[in-house]
Amino acid sequence: MSLLSNLQLMSQYNQLMNQKVYQIAQQLGEQKIQQNQGAFFDSILGTLNHIYVADVIWLRRFAQHSKQYQSLNQLPELNSYQALDQIVSNNLETLTQLRQKLDIIMINWCQEIESQDLESSLLYIDTKGQQYQKNFGQLIQHFFNHQTHHRGQVSTLISQQGLDLGVTDLLMIICEQ
Repeated sequence: MSLLSNLQLMSQYNQLMNQKVYQIAQQLGEQKIQQNQGAFFDSILGTLNHIYVADVIWLRRFAQHSKQYQSLNQLPELNSYQALDQIVSNNLETLTQLRQKLDIIMINWCQEIESQDLESSLLYIDTKGQQYQKNFGQLIQHFFNHQTHHRGQVSTLISQQGLDLGVTDLLMIICEQ
């Protein structure tokens, strides 16, 4: 499997897992998803907000690639998202709608990427003002890994509330050969 095929698979996995997480979080109600459970971003809602904000920040960086991906023109304005612990919405329904739109943008973007794009480098500035130039394909791998990492934390927080998220393995969407 090529790196490009893997990234396209990860965009689909991302959407599926976000759907599962948000659906089960709705069962908990607003009070429980906002409850500080001692996680790095405090609560289920805090962590879901973090994933969303970090995704927008990274996608805005990726939009600076020389390829100028058309699907990334639909992103929310970056100046709205500066802090990694920012709460975009205290309302899960609103955050769900934002998440769904962003996941579609990511899937469309991954269909726009060409293999040779992944070999280039991307110059970007992080949230602390540090400048970096790194391999574009590896940055996208980090982007998807970051989401998976924090969704794992949310899965634990949901489990601590007595609900089972079910199977979350990437294996469930890998095609049979």
